[in-house]
Formats: sequence, structure tokens, C-alpha cells
Amino acid sequence: MALDPTAREANVRDSLKKYFVDTFHPTYQLTFDRGMATPRIQGNLELDIDKWIAVNFGPLDRGDMGEHWLRIYCCTRRDNEGFKLAQLGDAVMGALSDTSQTDGMRRIDLYRSYQSQAWELIGALLVQEILESEQYEAEDETKYKILNVRLRWSAKI
Repeated sequence: MALDPTAREANVRDSLKKYFVDTFHPTYQLTFDRGMATPRIQGNLELDIDKWIAVNFGPLDRGDMGEHWLRIYCCTRRDNEGFKLAQLGDAVMGALSDTSQTDGMRRIDLYRSYQSQAWELIGALLVQEILESEQYEAEDETKYKILNVRLRWSAKI
């Protein structure tokens, strides 16, 4: 028996990738499930990239009220006082909240994704909680902060 589309991890991941790419590319470079790794872009050295967002997929609960945690790294280089990091963090927080909603929570479209046909809208992922870390600095002088994001949605098991 096949899994309902609302309970398929592939649909959740594809929908999240679409949202982040549509929202941030080409202003910011993105990586998915590669830790804090600098994006690899043809024609650019890794050190040429000074701002990027790394989205990592965490635990998934496919219960009736689905739950998925993302760990989002906001990363900058050549950022002496962390100002670029603050701006990047603000941009990501803005994309994860929605002031037009009475609860302030962003709804991210959940699609049934296909390889060779148009995607079908099947629901929404609700950004329910965001836990923001302090600013850190890696050995290569990359400044970063981590946003742990809790998503919930109605899933059929």
C-alpha cells in the first residue's frame, strides 16, 4: 500500500527546497543537507562566496499531525562585526514568519512533487517554532548562527 502524499518525506523535502530556492535564490546561495558546507558554484572559488544559507533536514514524525525539524545555518565570511550575519538572519527570520497572519506563523505550500509533470498543491507546512542561537565563529572565520525550525502539518497515515 502506498503512503498518502501528505505523509511522504520526499514531498516535504521537495516543497521546502522549492520554498527556499524561490525565496532566496539568487540573492543568497543555498545548500541542502551538507552541514555548513560552502556552496559549490561553477566558476567561483568557495572563498568568493561570503553569504549563504545551509538547510539541513532533521527528525521527521509522520503522525496525524506531522512534525519536521529543520536546522538552518546562516553563514557569512569577511564580516568583521557580524553585520552581514545579522542582515542574513533577519532575511531568513522574515521568510519564516508572516505578519499578515494573526498568529504570525508562515505557511509553506506542501506539494505532491513529480519528476515529469506539474506539482499538485496538497496542503501547507506551518512554521510553529523557531529557536535562534547566538553568533558563532568557525576556525575558517565563518560567522554563523543556527535556526532550529519546527514545522507541523496535517498528514494522513
